[in-house]
Amino acid sequence: MRTQVYSDTRLRIVSIAFILIAIFIIARLFILQIMQHEYYSTFALSNHEIYEKLHPRRGQIFFKDARTGDEYAAAVNRQYHTVYAVPYEISKEDVQNIADKIAVILVYDETKKKALIEKISKDNDPYEPIEKKVTDEIMQKIEEEKLKGIYSVQEEQRYYPENEVAASVLGFFGFDKDGNPTGRYGVEGYWDEILAGKSGFLFGEKGAKGSWIPLAGRITQNAENGADVVLTIDRALEYKACEILKKGWEEYGAKSAAMIIMDPKTGAVYAMCSYPDFNPNEYSKVKDFSAYNNSAVFTPYEPGSVFKPLTMAMGIDQNTLDPNTTFTDPCERKIDNFTIHNALNKCYGTISMTEVLENSVNTGMIWVQEKLGIQKFREYVDNFGFGAKTGIAVDTESAGDVSALKKKSAVYGATASFGQGITVTPIQLAMAYSALANDGLMPKPYVVDEVRYEGGRVEKTEPQIVAQVISPRTAKLITGMMVAVVEKGHGKKAKLDDYYLAGKTGTAQISGKGGYSEETNHTFAGYAPANEPRFVLVVKFEEPKRAWAEETAVPAFKDIAEFALKYYGVKGDR
Repeated sequence: MRTQVYSDTRLRIVSIAFILIAIFIIARLFILQIMQHEYYSTFALSNHEIYEKLHPRRGQIFFKDARTGDEYAAAVNRQYHTVYAVPYEISKEDVQNIADKIAVILVYDETKKKALIEKISKDNDPYEPIEKKVTDEIMQKIEEEKLKGIYSVQEEQRYYPENEVAASVLGFFGFDKDGNPTGRYGVEGYWDEILAGKSGFLFGEKGAKGSWIPLAGRITQNAENGADVVLTIDRALEYKACEILKKGWEEYGAKSAAMIIMDPKTGAVYAMCSYPDFNPNEYSKVKDFSAYNNSAVFTPYEPGSVFKPLTMAMGIDQNTLDPNTTFTDPCERKIDNFTIHNALNKCYGTISMTEVLENSVNTGMIWVQEKLGIQKFREYVDNFGFGAKTGIAVDTESAGDVSALKKKSAVYGATASFGQGITVTPIQLAMAYSALANDGLMPKPYVVDEVRYEGGRVEKTEPQIVAQVISPRTAKLITGMMVAVVEKGHGKKAKLDDYYLAGKTGTAQISGKGGYSEETNHTFAGYAPANEPRFVLVVKFEEPKRAWAEETAVPAFKDIAEFALKYYGVKGDR
């Protein structure tokens, strides 16, 4: 009887235990499936459903030889190493030794070495980035040291094989203010969306073993690689022309320098540079971020006397004068309480319009502008493209400012006639001078020859004529007058033995608070050969330590023009 009672008691205990377990399981399931359903549903989704972003390859950028059509890499994608540390693997005793060796290999100064020590000294830190874009050679040196807690991963990074060449045109691939990788400045910035391509994705479920579970609703979209971009920039011409400009920039102690070589018929830019410049492979090392700005398109300035051929062309085009029309210089002009003189207060007596350009006579240009009238003058200024962006596809372009011509005072039209009181960019000057060189037809400047999309589609840039600004007759007459400037006027130092050049100097005082300073901007703009122009060339120096453009911009123009003419095999026309 006792045995039966004992067995019943044991069964009762086991039953109660099972009931309690069952209640616990039911309660737990209630909590998991009902009360915490949303949380665990999301948790399950993150473990079993995969959303994998696929990164596209960034498009590459190429230079193009304008003579042969050959292409050269300007911006490509290259495998680099990113070096990082796992600090919790590094003992305190090893920190200094590791920092010393890395600092030597990566050429760190004391500031960067101190920051490195702080990074690798963090307790229980699983990851600290040390250096990006480390080459195979440098990485090999680090690996040979067998440093504990120091690792690397390979990443594809942007690489510019020519370093500083055309940096102001290319821009660089860096990061935006939020730390996201993106193209900045130049072509990299303007064409970022096209170069970047489109990201893809892979969406579905995986089982416990990691294999895909067949799903009718699974969506897959492949990444679309970025398009390749071929520039109009001629690699050899860019290198040599910019070398000459840089030499002048350094020799003359100029604050900045800019240069453009452009086809006056198509608007294709064969060379363009700006100093100070930078190396896009090491863009973060610049001392002043303004070096990123391409002053050939970004920096407006008062052009001075290089504007005079445009004013003269307006007068010829309106049949108010011709190259032989005479003018008697009053030596100075008083307009609305302002007195305007010629350079060095010179007075020229009775001279022709051609001699007005040869001697760069300010009072003569005021006379031409007054014969035109402010309304017609303003129309031509607008038609030549000033006060508006040219639309050249680089980041960032400025429009300049010609709004002074809308003011009532007559002095604004007077000073604008010889390039003061209004601001323009070198690319606008190149476009306007192209009209003088191209029978009055003004082309839109461009730096991208073609865009090649994945799949074989190619978009070729078709040259565009913006306007017929002046007549072919006017263009021929003004060209002859500008040849005289080079042969007999202030542009004599640009004269070449085998070619006739058409050009004009500009030495413009820089405006400041309350008037103009003694500092000047120097420009020489022109084209060659004069009869059948192969290119338009603009050279500009900001605040050079010389008095006149004849001493700075003119000799630089000559050297660049001579090289370009021989480079293209242009026969002499003398």
